[in-house]
Amino acid sequence: MLRRIVMVLILVPLAIVIIAFAVANRQIVTVSFDPFSAAEPAASMTLPLFALIILLLIIGVLIGGVAAWLRQSKWRNSARRLEYELRELQRKADVLSRTAGRPATTPKQADLPERLKLKPPLS
Repeated sequence: MLRRIVMVLILVPLAIVIIAFAVANRQIVTVSFDPFSAAEPAASMTLPLFALIILLLIIGVLIGGVAAWLRQSKWRNSARRLEYELRELQRKADVLSRTAGRPATTPKQADLPERLKLKPPLS
């Protein structure tokens, strides 16, 4: 419930600001993709200024998200490797405890955390 209230308190003012921005910037602009001919560009697009700015903002967020996802790939790979090693060690401990005639004292798969939490490297 608290999460919904916080979302509403953030999203409603944000929506109001975006709508006010769109209403204030309705002018039509021409975006040229031809750096050599400013008078008659080979590729150009005409659209409202607010649409251009919002489109560029969305593209920037997507590029930033992809860059962050790519930078974190080594941590995801490390977490996968460590989880595999943990499962193998638990399996070996279960086998050893069965051969020794004692119940296993290692935590079961259900007791494990969802994902391993890795600390960032020291730079």
